[in-house]
Amino acid sequence: MQNVVEFEPSHRERFHWDTAIFVGIFHILAVAALFTFSWSNLAAAFVCWWVAGSWGIGIGFHRLMTHRGFKTSRWMERLLATFGTLAVQSGPIAWVTTHRIHHAFTETDRDPHSPRNGTFWAHIGWIFRGTAQVQPESVIQRYSPDLIKDPYLRFIDKYYWMTAVVVGGGLFLIGGWQMVLWGIFLRTVCGWHFTWLVNSATHLWGSRRFETRDDSRNNGFIAALTFGEGWHNNHHAIPRSARHGLTAREFDVNWVQIKAMEKMGLIRDVYGYDLASEEATARELKKAA
Repeated sequence: MQNVVEFEPSHRERFHWDTAIFVGIFHILAVAALFTFSWSNLAAAFVCWWVAGSWGIGIGFHRLMTHRGFKTSRWMERLLATFGTLAVQSGPIAWVTTHRIHHAFTETDRDPHSPRNGTFWAHIGWIFRGTAQVQPESVIQRYSPDLIKDPYLRFIDKYYWMTAVVVGGGLFLIGGWQMVLWGIFLRTVCGWHFTWLVNSATHLWGSRRFETRDDSRNNGFIAALTFGEGWHNNHHAIPRSARHGLTAREFDVNWVQIKAMEKMGLIRDVYGYDLASEEATARELKKAA
């Protein structure tokens, strides 16, 4: 069995200057975008954010590829994975492997971004030190054996940055450098922080429906920023469920889209935890007892 120390985050390991410089440049250009506002630039950023953050990260990387909350064809999985790379959060195999490790060792020293190592570490610090999302091949084989069988996923995992370059080129032809600043740099930076808030803030602030072994919480504000990913306590209680918002007040955009895709025949075998049904069953069992 693979020694878990190989992916244990460490504050003692060397600082990843290449990552820091890359992230720093994106933040500088994101700020520059704010001085070039136009409605067309905003629209470009919104569309790219939706495709990358919702279809790519939330539905593709997370609910499909990490937790297998539903099934779909190979071409659809590849399409959603490609959308996910547009978020510039690493490739699908690296992202899924890291997230599966997070669930296996939530809020322990083996959690890649445990908030118990500090809020800054959980939010952004973890990408600068230790293994971050660059796991050894042996760890990838252990945690993502279902993904490494697909040569296409292997390819885009290595060259995940290509989609941002291609889309950036298209935006440049449509609206020049200003649209690139909005559709790539500002949108990517916002998407990073929205995702990182799930790693940090939803383990610190919010409500708890389920008494899970971790500190996960439901946070409506973060759910709004992440298309439903902020209903984090629900998610940690039932990780496989493709439904994270469990009541009408817990609006889950990704779940709405998943149900629409199911009705169109694009996906199948959707598992969505039904809170009302479970509560009714519990009441009946209590009465019977």
